[in-house]
Amino acid sequence: MRAAKHLCVLAFTVLLAACSSNEVKVPESLTEAELYQQSSEQLENKNYSGAVDTLRALESRYPFGPFAEQAQLDLIFAYYKSLEPEASRASAERFIRLHPQNPSVDYAYYMRGLASNTADLGLIERYVPVDMSRRDPGQARQSFNEFAELLRRFPDSRYAPDARQRMVYLRNRLSRYELHAADYYMKRKAYVAAINRGRYIVDHLQGTPVVEEALGIMVEGYQHLGLNQPAEEALLVLKTNFPESKLVNAEGEFIGHRVYSDVDPTLLNTLTFGLFGKDTPKKEKTVEEEEEENGPSLLNTLTFGWLGDNGAPTAPEPPAQ
Repeated sequence: MRAAKHLCVLAFTVLLAACSSNEVKVPESLTEAELYQQSSEQLENKNYSGAVDTLRALESRYPFGPFAEQAQLDLIFAYYKSLEPEASRASAERFIRLHPQNPSVDYAYYMRGLASNTADLGLIERYVPVDMSRRDPGQARQSFNEFAELLRRFPDSRYAPDARQRMVYLRNRLSRYELHAADYYMKRKAYVAAINRGRYIVDHLQGTPVVEEALGIMVEGYQHLGLNQPAEEALLVLKTNFPESKLVNAEGEFIGHRVYSDVDPTLLNTLTFGLFGKDTPKKEKTVEEEEEENGPSLLNTLTFGWLGDNGAPTAPEPPAQ
């Protein structure tokens, strides 16, 4: 039932995308205060695309007015909620560059990291469950570094707790990516490459949920290469840190690594983006998945965010100046 719902949403979205309207022109007669009032009402009504148009008009017509800086903060938020993370990130970068002493600049740092975290989410990823740890981790690393910069510059920021939580999620995602790569090399008998990936997790991503399996890959890789001493050393580390590990039997013997995704998707599963057919085992919920557990409503999807809940992960509204 849920899969059918996803397919209907995607079909209607693709069908209506060709009919989407052009940018709405903002009347030239509006004053700065009227433009800001209009944009505030649009944000309150969740008309984020309309707010983008109004805020851009305000900024271009009154670049040095009393509402200019607040409009730039609002524009960061409006772009993000309009599912334009690249534009949101660029707006945040611009605000940081132009107003480094602004009391709300920490919001721009936070939104920059949040936008980078969702920049690689396309239409499929937003509305259909996809294992993002199998995707290129470039955006995840960038987002992690940007959240880290926020914490370094503003450790007491109101956005710091959420940034820390997102960094934990991103670190776990990066570790799963490395484990997927290690498993790929193991299946192709490239044991040295698999060992190196496993060692990277153990050395640099301690505390993530896949360290146990990374050690298992190291043990098995060394065994295939006939390197008994390093295999025994890795096995000792595994048994010491994970005494209840399923990779070791009751007699303390290694029984083979259990890969993170030990189920290969079928052709049907691949063609339907994981909606049908055998899929990977259920994994832990991420920050984004918890926020979007029920997903955007059908009404929101069909109206491109004008009505119903929006498909972007939750983001705080910009603080008032």
